[in-house]
Amino acid sequence: MSQTWSIFSAVTLLLVQLCIGEKSCAIWSSAGRLVQRGTSFKMYCTFHCRCRGSMYSDHPPTLQSHKELNSTTIYFNVVNITKNRTYSCQCNCHPALDPCGLDISTGYLPDPPKNLSCIYKVLNNNSGDVLCTWNRGRDTFLQNSTVLWVRTVSGNHTSEPAQHTVSRDLLSMSFPVLRSVPLIHVWVQARNQLGSAVSSTINYTLSDIATPPTPALGQPKCSSRQCLIQVEQCVRTQHLEIQHKADAEQTWTSYSVQRVQMRTVQDWSISSLEPYTLYHFRARSKFGTGLWSQWSTNLSSWTQEEAPAKELDVWYAEDASDLQFLRVYWKEANISIARGKIIEYTVRVFSPDSGLDNVTNVGSDARNCSVRIRANCEVTVWARNSKGLSPPARIPARHTTAKSSQDVRVTAGDRNVTISWRTPGTAPPPASYVVEWYPEGQKMEELGWVRLGRRDDHAVITGMKPFECYEGAVYVFYEESSVSRTVFSGVSTLESAPKVGPSVQESVEGRTVTLTWTELTRSKRGGCITNYTIYLENSSGHQRRYSAAPSDTVYIIPDLSPGVFSLWMTASTAEGEGPAGLKLKFLIQQESPQSTFIACGVVFLVMSLLVCLFQNSAVKQKFKVFFHCLMFDVVPDPANSKWAKECTQEKVLM
Repeated sequence: MSQTWSIFSAVTLLLVQLCIGEKSCAIWSSAGRLVQRGTSFKMYCTFHCRCRGSMYSDHPPTLQSHKELNSTTIYFNVVNITKNRTYSCQCNCHPALDPCGLDISTGYLPDPPKNLSCIYKVLNNNSGDVLCTWNRGRDTFLQNSTVLWVRTVSGNHTSEPAQHTVSRDLLSMSFPVLRSVPLIHVWVQARNQLGSAVSSTINYTLSDIATPPTPALGQPKCSSRQCLIQVEQCVRTQHLEIQHKADAEQTWTSYSVQRVQMRTVQDWSISSLEPYTLYHFRARSKFGTGLWSQWSTNLSSWTQEEAPAKELDVWYAEDASDLQFLRVYWKEANISIARGKIIEYTVRVFSPDSGLDNVTNVGSDARNCSVRIRANCEVTVWARNSKGLSPPARIPARHTTAKSSQDVRVTAGDRNVTISWRTPGTAPPPASYVVEWYPEGQKMEELGWVRLGRRDDHAVITGMKPFECYEGAVYVFYEESSVSRTVFSGVSTLESAPKVGPSVQESVEGRTVTLTWTELTRSKRGGCITNYTIYLENSSGHQRRYSAAPSDTVYIIPDLSPGVFSLWMTASTAEGEGPAGLKLKFLIQQESPQSTFIACGVVFLVMSLLVCLFQNSAVKQKFKVFFHCLMFDVVPDPANSKWAKECTQEKVLM
């Protein structure tokens, strides 16, 4: 009975211990629960039962090498702790008890706040807000609190320090100050669980850090060269700066007014602007001392238009199919020359000899116009905007052709082409140059040009499409209205072998085959075609090659032997030969003697039939009627004439 009672008591005690969560040990730190990072200290564990205890750290628990202080207590030396850690101890007690543990928090003392700086934002004539900012320093890894302290000085009176609690994690604080206060003292105090730190005290004369409210701008009112801007301020200032810049520019141009008592609302004129340009404006102000205000919001406005400033850059191309037509080209003027939105272009053809005076107006999107010309006529082009016409750009439709004496060289790169020339010393001095270029065969559709001065000796052409073949010319204009022209061709920035071969067709006549093909499309050429290669292969596999010029579209191969032939073509550029086109087959037939004999027999039979028919008098008579012109005239025979016979008879009678 006593034994049963002992077991019951032990079980009851164990259950009670489990219910109340009794610990097997007690754990503590020699430095407490909160320590500064980099600190060294000891962790202790005292066990409540006789057992072999152990100490662990972190999660999952890592066994630590502890030391024994006495029979119930162990300890562990923590050296230079750098982060938060959890330590625990446990042992095998009977009955089993919970292990014990302790969380160690780490951090730093707050640094003294640095770089304390304040500005005084004036709101009106009576008051304003002082805004102070500072740097906190290094992270403490703890929860910090910050307080901004302020003393105000008015005359001989200095106020008690006023405390302004800063919201968590903020590094700035503002507080109101009357404009009658001339001086303030400010400092910042930072605190956490390890201690506190205080910044240096900064003394401010408010007039030195005062900044006025941002000016408000009214919508600018602009003419072609000037804009009038209304500036509104809620306090009077002594300095005003207005800046402007064109939309395409990066830098601002300043217009400043200083040492003037500004009114709260005032108009200012900004001049020396360009016509038909979008300008952006902003402003800021300042008291006699202190800081500039923030820039105002940008406002934008267009200046008004003026008539275009310069003549258009024009050029022309003659229509090869009809020399009475001329296509005139012009470049779109930039905004500084156009000085407005171009409404239309006017093209006039005038000939004093014939009295021709034809005017054509085309839309603002047009860049060329075809006109009919006469001898000794002049073509003039104008651009028009809402304010008027540009100066005239003239093209004499016919020039006196001068002998070409230019040594033109072409240097092609991956991104541009340089056209250079050299004028012999014996040539007359040039007045100007024009270099034109266009894809092969596309002069009327894709003409480009650049106009150069008399001292220029080269032109760098950009924007040429890669894998495209270009040609063009250099024109030299002389003072006496004569012009010389030197052409160039086969120009490409990037090239590749052609992508396809020509599609060829054949026509066989006897032993001769005539080949025809069309040019490859521009997208398939890969650049400038240097030659075509024709491959001819007979039934025995023997192959012959023929080369054709890049301008050819017809090739004749004579004197072929009878048989079956295969034929195909390729095209080549400077980068290599392209793939073969479609292969075709044709037959050269053998000329047999039997066919010649049959033809001769047929001819003989036809001639015999005609001879037989001619013996018939009716047929003969009809033949004389229808083919009288083919018969020989009858020659008279005097000896057998009627007159001769009658004369002979009379002589006999006598």
